[in-house]
Amino acid sequence: MRLSRFFLLVALVGGSYQYWHSHKPIAAAADIAVSADRAWSAYGYQITPLEKFNFEARVLRTEHYSMDRESQLAPVDLALGWGPMATTSVVDKVTITQSNRFYYWHVNEFPIPRREIELNSANMHMVPANADVERTLRSIHSGQRVTFSGYLIEARATDGWRWKSSLTRDDTGAGACELVWVEKIAAQ
Repeated sequence: MRLSRFFLLVALVGGSYQYWHSHKPIAAAADIAVSADRAWSAYGYQITPLEKFNFEARVLRTEHYSMDRESQLAPVDLALGWGPMATTSVVDKVTITQSNRFYYWHVNEFPIPRREIELNSANMHMVPANADVERTLRSIHSGQRVTFSGYLIEARATDGWRWKSSLTRDDTGAGACELVWVEKIAAQ
């Protein structure tokens, strides 16, 4: 029994240490002059804007990340719904989960056609442009309405790693999420 408590304590301390030493504060990104026609550096990555992005939606679920490489850029994922997926009568019949940077939904009976669920909801990886945006992102919860603006982006690291946003709303599965550089956000 004592040995298992010891290993649990070691795991907790080690996880906390890794989080606090791998999670880079985003205050350094606050002074970046962003332009839609050129890349910039943030968090140790080259950020390339792909498209200007303004969006309004209902938050279906939020997930906070701290242990994966992607959390250095996007500490929060928002599963978002719009159109019929923003209405309470539909959302109440859809079970929403998030895990490993994916958004999942399940229904016992379809309140709207399957394709309407796919076309009117998405998981978005949110990259805060400054500390105020990050604080707002971390405070958002299911059921709120959010409005945000920024860019769909591609992020590249010097070791060859890259993460690129989807640029279409009719895709599903791996690679279908949006990677959003969030410059402004408001939640109600």
